[in-house]
Amino acid sequence: MREMQRSMNIMIITLLAISGLFAHVNALYGASSPVLQLTPNNFKSKVLNANGVVLVEFFAPWCGHCQALTPIWEKAATVLKGVATVAALDADAHKSLAQEYGIRGFPTIKVFVPGKGPVDYMGAREVKPIAEFALQQVKALLKDRLNGKTGGGSSEKKSEPSASVELNSRNFDELVLKSKDLWVVEFFAPWCGHCKKLAPEWKKAANNLKGKVKLGHVNCDEEKSFMSRFNVQGFPTILVFGADKDTPTPYEGARTASAIESFALEQLESNTAPPEVTEVTSQDVLDEKCGSAAICFVSFLPDILDTKAEGRNKYLEMLLSVANKFKRSPYSFVWAAAGKQPDFETQVGVGGYGYPALVALNTKKGLYAPLKSAFELEHIVAFVKEAGLGGKGNLPLSATPKIENIEPWDGKDGEVIEEEEFSLDELMEDDGETEDKSGDSKDEL
Repeated sequence: MREMQRSMNIMIITLLAISGLFAHVNALYGASSPVLQLTPNNFKSKVLNANGVVLVEFFAPWCGHCQALTPIWEKAATVLKGVATVAALDADAHKSLAQEYGIRGFPTIKVFVPGKGPVDYMGAREVKPIAEFALQQVKALLKDRLNGKTGGGSSEKKSEPSASVELNSRNFDELVLKSKDLWVVEFFAPWCGHCKKLAPEWKKAANNLKGKVKLGHVNCDEEKSFMSRFNVQGFPTILVFGADKDTPTPYEGARTASAIESFALEQLESNTAPPEVTEVTSQDVLDEKCGSAAICFVSFLPDILDTKAEGRNKYLEMLLSVANKFKRSPYSFVWAAAGKQPDFETQVGVGGYGYPALVALNTKKGLYAPLKSAFELEHIVAFVKEAGLGGKGNLPLSATPKIENIEPWDGKDGEVIEEEEFSLDELMEDDGETEDKSGDSKDEL
């Protein structure tokens, strides 16, 4: 019994010793440590949005070098108190956050300066060189601020807004999925180091592509549903929403403004729908083609009896070539045959000076401008360019045009409707006297 009791006591002591060892290993920095302990919950506020320099040690509790650095790191925190923040993140417990900063070995020390990406500390793991490196970063920050470069967390200067659109669950479907435009969208997290590094390049690309390709961004910390919806597994993830919005494709190129711009323009070329010149046969057609276009160019072509199919097709081919020249512009091109949309013609002043005629129409602003020169390729191209710059002689629509529902042109020559022939005798007989059955004539009333 005594031997058994003795063995149990030894086992208990051993377990206590082991548990004490693990407790020491798992808690490199205690609650009273001068080192700020970081987690994914406070990383943004304490590091990314900090107003001063922050030194972060990424460590693993089981790492011998990390254990050796602990007293040095705590002393550095004491020395730099009030000058720079010294912090530590358990990369073993928070693997995903560590992966965002490319942590592959322990300990890894990174220095975060407001408005800039993190800088690796590669010096000796001693208090003095650590403090001197931190002081260099503080001096550089002060110099930037004296020169008017205001760094402050992850926010950008208000004087330099980004053309990238902030997307969320309230506007994503309407702006992106229901749009015919090409969208390149970044899915990011504010605490992500690679996202921070991409931010200035993304902003530059968005501003340079403005009016050509639309760039947007989704904060997945606030919009977590997008991660499963679009299979976002890491940050940043960049997806291209082209002609087929249901199957976006990933962008896997370099994360530089020039690379993003080149890729987006290539996608624009391949995703641009072939130009169309559509006949206005209903209100729905006009709304679809002209409602979302910056400018809608409406041609009123001569009656089919005046041009036949060959002549009308020549006009349509010319208009199609114009549409092709401006296929990257947010314009639409539609047409109507003379007299088929009478109220439309009245509202834009067409008909009085003959056909063909052309007007530039902005349905959102209720404005139009007529082509006053010849209906020829050279003049039409010049007219479209001028309209894109704001146009001249814009006139207000007096009322919303009433669009008639008509059958689309069948592509054939028009047919002349022949009236029944009648003789003069028949006309005189109808208008003259008629005899009754008795043979007496009567005057018809």
